[in-house]
Amino acid sequence: QVQLVESGGGLVQAGGSLRLSCAASGSIFSINVMNWHRQAPGKQRELVATVTPGGSTNYADSVKGRFIISRDNAKNMVYLEMNSLKPEDTSLYYCSAEVPRLGLFWGQGTQVTVSS
Repeated sequence: QVQLVESGGGLVQAGGSLRLSCAASGSIFSINVMNWHRQAPGKQRELVATVTPGGSTNYADSVKGRFIISRDNAKNMVYLEMNSLKPEDTSLYYCSAEVPRLGLFWGQGTQVTVSS
């Protein structure tokens, strides 16, 4: 089992920045890909960014050039640096961890609100 705890959300003005953190514990040696997702009220959950154990990344088109995902394997952390935030980035942000043979584990989420 893997436990994930997100932090760093909050209220920010449009154009501002936030850095989200996700701390992993439990069977962390088995974690493969880690992801950030978001879900706004009334909308489907969206995959925002992905990072492999080796540091390869992928991003949703909506955040490319503005968000940066990174991970620190020694500290069992994954981060999401969010820049040039827009009101449409307002959402509940979740991190997830893929573990072979066990599946996908989720955190509880952290709220990000961007005011115009």
